[in-house]
Amino acid sequence: MGAVALTKETFQSTIQSGVSLVDFWAPWCGPCQIQLPIVHELADEINDQATIATVNVDEQGELASQFGIRSIPALLLFKDGKLVEQMVGINHKPILKRKILSQVNS
Repeated sequence: MGAVALTKETFQSTIQSGVSLVDFWAPWCGPCQIQLPIVHELADEINDQATIATVNVDEQGELASQFGIRSIPALLLFKDGKLVEQMVGINHKPILKRKILSQVNS
């Protein structure tokens, strides 16, 4: 299934409860093309433990501005609607998985 694509209309309701990792990316961004498959694999592995989502900054510029996204890929980790961590650049799956599960289990 992979990650779910978010829009400004679906963003708040998606991150409101539980743990969510959101990948801000763009089709023209080389590092994003490396990060995106990792995010989709993670979504398949994490299943129902957390929400894994993506935001295309070209289509959802308002969301990118709202979170001050200046460099992509940017990964934002939320717990119950609150931003708990922001990461910029390529992040490898084991590191992301550990960070997500530590929030799930805290």
